[in-house]
Amino acid sequence: MNGFDLSAILRNQEYVAMLVHGIEMTFIIYIGSWLLAMTLALILLCIRFSPSRFGDRAVAAYVSYHRNVPTLVQLMLWYFGIFTLLPSGLADWLTAHNAETIFAVIGLGLCQAAYFSEDLRSGLRSVSPGQMEAAKALGHSYLSAMRFIILPQGVRNALPPLINHSVSLFKNSSLAIVIGAPELTHAVKEIENLSFRTFEIYLIGTVLYLVFSLLIMGAGAYFAMRADPERRARA
Repeated sequence: MNGFDLSAILRNQEYVAMLVHGIEMTFIIYIGSWLLAMTLALILLCIRFSPSRFGDRAVAAYVSYHRNVPTLVQLMLWYFGIFTLLPSGLADWLTAHNAETIFAVIGLGLCQAAYFSEDLRSGLRSVSPGQMEAAKALGHSYLSAMRFIILPQGVRNALPPLINHSVSLFKNSSLAIVIGAPELTHAVKEIENLSFRTFEIYLIGTVLYLVFSLLIMGAGAYFAMRADPERRARA
């Protein structure tokens, strides 16, 4: 084989198409799991801040499980374990609709929800308790006060760790290769098997992950600045 030659990958339309498809699937997994994680994190947050002790302990147990069991193991449990316990009709439907991607979204989303909920919880705890008392004095219910007064302030305070964990979620999408999801890492591996250009294709994969991670960080920093009037004024 000849020496280093990126053109052997970039000039091959089949390889480029595989990379593009892998990028598309990576963002489908990332966006789907991010939306699931954030939705569930908000629900967990409301439960944890409710007066129910049982709810608080249940959420604490959920967070503890997902923070202490490796994400890779959780993905394998969902795909190789729970998937096999489903009714045959549902399993057949999932198989026909890219079950690997669906379970990657579920596994990553449920896991990341634990981190998002703790980020939001820390942000909310930095909000003065007097805000809730003032909201109730104005006639807000608990849910109304959380939605319109407490959460907006808490989310703004929690943006830095939320951005960091959002980038981590994007990178963790590569773990979906273990269950056969056709994301970017899977595409890189397939191209390496076909081309035998190991260094070139892994270099391209590395650069792509770096670029997209930096773009996500940049977008997060922009929204964080827009959400903070003081930082926006200084800029």
